[in-house]
Amino acid sequence: MGGFFGVASKSECALDLFYGIDYHSHLGTRRGGMATHGEEGFNRAIHNIENSPFRTKFDKDVDDMKGNIGIGCISDFEPQPLLIQSHIGSFAITTVGKINNADQLMKLVYEKGHAHFQEMTNGQVNATELIAALISMRDSYVEGIRYVQSLVDGSMTLLLMTPEGIYAARDLHGRTPVVIGKKDDGYCASFESFAYINLGYTDYKELGPGEIVYITPESVETVSPACDKMRICSFLWVYYGYPTSSYEGVNVEQMRYKCGSLLAKRDAGTVEPDIVAGVPDSGIAHAIGYANESGIPYARPFIKYTPTWPRSFMPTNQKQRDLIARMKLIPVHDLIEDRKLLLIDDSIVRGTQLRETTEFLYQSGAKEVHVRPACPPLLYGCKYLNFSRSKSELDLITRRIIREWEGDNDVNVLSEYADPNSDRYAKMLDEICRIQNFTSLRYHRLDDLIESIGLDACKVCTYCFDGRE
Repeated sequence: MGGFFGVASKSECALDLFYGIDYHSHLGTRRGGMATHGEEGFNRAIHNIENSPFRTKFDKDVDDMKGNIGIGCISDFEPQPLLIQSHIGSFAITTVGKINNADQLMKLVYEKGHAHFQEMTNGQVNATELIAALISMRDSYVEGIRYVQSLVDGSMTLLLMTPEGIYAARDLHGRTPVVIGKKDDGYCASFESFAYINLGYTDYKELGPGEIVYITPESVETVSPACDKMRICSFLWVYYGYPTSSYEGVNVEQMRYKCGSLLAKRDAGTVEPDIVAGVPDSGIAHAIGYANESGIPYARPFIKYTPTWPRSFMPTNQKQRDLIARMKLIPVHDLIEDRKLLLIDDSIVRGTQLRETTEFLYQSGAKEVHVRPACPPLLYGCKYLNFSRSKSELDLITRRIIREWEGDNDVNVLSEYADPNSDRYAKMLDEICRIQNFTSLRYHRLDDLIESIGLDACKVCTYCFDGRE
């Protein structure tokens, strides 16, 4: 996924920038970066954070990052921010999003005379460099950002820093957030709304879909108005978002309580577990909501070992992912043995880790393990954000089952598998339950998920559940 933070201040900004970026560490684990501009021009640092937290890697850079304007990011893929020199000026840029038509856009740039791109070690072009090249094809930053918004198939939210200020632009359909904070000597721009609170900023403005603002130490000016249509990612609440964040006025923790409550209402009278538990970390609030609604005690039958496993994202290697999933969680046998457990996780993707967690609970003496994912079955790979490192939709446990049953006709019947009232949906759940060795399985319904969030359904992206764009 990734996240970013920017500061335009009347005084030195490095510390605010450093801590503001660090508060986005839950959104990625591969690269971190900072860039500032001061009297000596641009200064930048990028580090690999796969084996060490952002704060540890960048602690020694803070003293060198002089200037009153800065941007930075946590990135799950490409190194950024990038420093760019172009005919419209020198700038730094960082992005969050996904480009499905990158090859087409590179061809367009080449046809306009662009000579080359740097190639990353995975053979891909840095998406942020591609966006910078497209912006530079126009005569101003605003025109260039609008041009990018019109071309990208997927999503693109960005910060662009000039020597005088920062352009913040939210994705055309608002799939990811941008919020502005204010304090006496300047402003900040952030992906996560909580990232600036402890730095002394207060809420100033949340950008609308496609909106572009220009931020200086003195002001925030809208230079391109918001669009009417919004399709913000529902997974921000289910999984990605930190509990203290809010998107479109809806707090993540509060939404997860509502989610758990609606799961409990659907379950009323059907199961009788001894305790309710959440898979750390994102499943915990959902489980609290379930316990509060049902009256069934909430407990922690396993504890996440946070001193060395503080972040939730995992390596690309599946074998290593499975090992780390086991290493993170330590059982409390006294809360498991001879107990009937109801377990809430944020989602089931491949099914590998949750199956191992279930077996781990049985081996620790659990009598029953009832599973309640906090979202509907995932049927489509996300087209708009880098939600999963899966290369194929057949990595999804749902799609593997459907392909086995339906063959090449699978894509024509997906709507039935998405319908919680259909026979195909019920059959799929029974099969997942059998494969995973759950005692019972009930997914969160899509209509209940939308109710949990509290926004109009037309404003929330649910593509990965129902294929609706």
